[in-house]
Amino acid sequence: MQLIFVRHTRVGVAPGTCYGWSDVPVASTFEEEASRVADLLERKAPFDAVFTSPLTRCTLLAERCGFAHARRDERLKEMHMGQWEMLRYDDIDDPHLQTWYADYLHERTTGGESFQDLRQRVGSFLDSLRTLPYRRVLIFTHAGVIVSAGLYAGLFDEAEAFDHQPDHGTLVQIEIEG
Repeated sequence: MQLIFVRHTRVGVAPGTCYGWSDVPVASTFEEEASRVADLLERKAPFDAVFTSPLTRCTLLAERCGFAHARRDERLKEMHMGQWEMLRYDDIDDPHLQTWYADYLHERTTGGESFQDLRQRVGSFLDSLRTLPYRRVLIFTHAGVIVSAGLYAGLFDEAEAFDHQPDHGTLVQIEIEG
């Protein structure tokens, strides 16, 4: 099964802000970026199914690209950053932050998820997708979800996972067995 992942476009928050599940606004460059994504997708169509994270930065992009009826799935959200959501990383006053920095692949954020929790969520989505008769699926989502899908597909190992973080507004194609 061919999966085309689209990372949402840039967001309208200050650099260095911690966000995951927060429903942040899109950047002022949204129209320009979304238009470029729509052009790229036009060359990849058709798709058997289209899914999106329920967060606005993904649903707006799906709508702008002509997929207003994309199926929303909670498992496609970015990692939940818990009590750190919408704080600048430099302003987080939590002793657990240093523990998380030392092992962000396995430690949970305070009141949130670990990367392993995210991987499990994404794996659940992909496992369920594999049971369906699709050949080409389009998915509007977030960087952490796309990295998790790459790990699921065996494209790289955990140690180099974040070397494969896609830029905003880019497409990543991943093959999994159906």
